[in-house]
Amino acid sequence: MSANQGVMRIGEVHAQLRKDFPDVELSKIRYYEDKGLVQPSRSRKGYRLYSERDVACLREAIRLAQEEFVPLRVVRLRLIEQGLLAAPNVTPNARHVARDAAPAVVSAPAPAPAALPPRPVLSVVEASARDDVGAPVKEYFTTNELIATTGLRPEEFNQIQALGLVSPIVVDGETMYSALDVRVAAHSRALLARGVEPRFLGSLRRTAEREIGVVDDVTAPLRQLGSAHAREEILAITSEVAREVAALRGVLLERELNAYLRG
Repeated sequence: MSANQGVMRIGEVHAQLRKDFPDVELSKIRYYEDKGLVQPSRSRKGYRLYSERDVACLREAIRLAQEEFVPLRVVRLRLIEQGLLAAPNVTPNARHVARDAAPAVVSAPAPAPAALPPRPVLSVVEASARDDVGAPVKEYFTTNELIATTGLRPEEFNQIQALGLVSPIVVDGETMYSALDVRVAAHSRALLARGVEPRFLGSLRRTAEREIGVVDDVTAPLRQLGSAHAREEILAITSEVAREVAALRGVLLERELNAYLRG
């Protein structure tokens, strides 16, 4: 430890991390800072100053990336969930949503997302096999519309948003949720009604994120600069890989369920 208010310089942090990860390079610590995975303070002369919490944050980030193969964008969420990394200021925050969310049905249609750029919608579920829970027919829903459609109580909505199960976006200056968010919320509500603890819903989200990490690794060469693949082809292949991953997960779940029922 340095004498500067009980914090460490980057060299000291590197020495500590190498006890657990002998191959870690000093450049990785700077790279993780660039990616927002650690937030060291600075001395008056501009030197990075790391706290014990920063070191714990780096240690967990490296573990997740190297041992669990979690994508860095997901690592950041995991660090925030564990309280190792400060969450960014998000509007609206959970308290604002809980205050504004009323169980009454909102009859006004959601604003058209004219200001949003067009984006592809990929599905890993065949149309005939999709669930009809919530059965959203619109593209965007207000907070009140989502709650009314799914039957979530405001406090339950607050919980699943804090877990990252639904992600608000801004459309014409108003906080909105996609039709996929409504489907996620409806399934979450069904499990909550059966007594499932919210934290287990968060683990299901992390499972999906790991699957996306696999899809990302498989399709990364298609997105490299100079790739001969057209954008439409990349999207089609990505969707196909995602379906294959989802199919394998479904079969594994079926096998484990059968073994559980036999036991």
